[in-house]
Amino acid sequence: MFARVGQLARHFSRPLPGSVHTSAATVARSSVGGSIMSSSAAEDRGKRMIHTAGCIIIGDEVLGGKTVDTNSTHFAKYCFLLGMQLKRIEVIGDDEAEIGEATRRMSENYDFVVTSGGIGPTHDDITYESIAKAFGLPLKLHDDTLRRMKALSKPHPSQKSFSWDVPSPALDAKLRMVRLPIDESRDDKSQVLFVDENLWVPISVVNGNIHILPGIPRLFTQLLDGLKPVLAPRLENPEGKGVYRILFSTPMAESEVAGYLTKLAAEVEPKGVKVGSYPRWGRKRNSVTLVGKDKEYMESLVPQIEKGVDGIRVEREEDADESEDEDEGS
Repeated sequence: MFARVGQLARHFSRPLPGSVHTSAATVARSSVGGSIMSSSAAEDRGKRMIHTAGCIIIGDEVLGGKTVDTNSTHFAKYCFLLGMQLKRIEVIGDDEAEIGEATRRMSENYDFVVTSGGIGPTHDDITYESIAKAFGLPLKLHDDTLRRMKALSKPHPSQKSFSWDVPSPALDAKLRMVRLPIDESRDDKSQVLFVDENLWVPISVVNGNIHILPGIPRLFTQLLDGLKPVLAPRLENPEGKGVYRILFSTPMAESEVAGYLTKLAAEVEPKGVKVGSYPRWGRKRNSVTLVGKDKEYMESLVPQIEKGVDGIRVEREEDADESEDEDEGS
């Protein structure tokens, strides 16, 4: 699935003249009864303030070691910069039951959830159908997504005879990618988001807070970046300056400063500040961090922490390094 990066990237991008960023309201009446989710609850989830986040990486290739996941790392940085507290990252396989269980649980527990992977054209790309089933929704061919796909994607060089108007296995495979989970009791403009004019692929939103993204890293990051203006009104600090990190470099072993850091952590915890300690194997200096939202309070702690760990404040871990060949410092 992740190995088809080149092919899917060709499908997903090319400039579309005069494109818009909202989806058409293409809604059909659902035949699914007893929906697991409440439409009103989904609307509420899609509007409430965002404090917590969760990430689900989907792909047998990741679990099998074939593909190295970088999307969760990018998402962690994304959350930090926007002031969201990332609470959980899970990696699961292309398994319907596991996808359903993970998305239902995270949707209930966190304000903002993203999935990565499993929305391509082949048999093992089952994320859309698995999430649709988990929330009692039908898969609907989304007309505006199909229109954008036709305008923005190019057939693979091996598909010289491909036609959008002639039934074929290749056409069926492409259409898998535009059949989306749709709650037809709600306006689909909040369920199908087009956040980048150069991409046909949408962000499908289920239950108000599950955002389904492709696993291709370039597309994953591009769509997340495009989503920022949509999320901004629901963030405590729309400029993404709500969480701060202060970094210290110390020549002391972790075991030497452990007692001090334990007392410090207990002291700052009521203020919502966390203390971190990180060994740097093969270097003679280790790192200590403060992370929190009260910048003024955190700045006031700098002198005492520099003294407590016999270190200095730095912008990057390597700024205070003097040698590359010292013994481990733990």
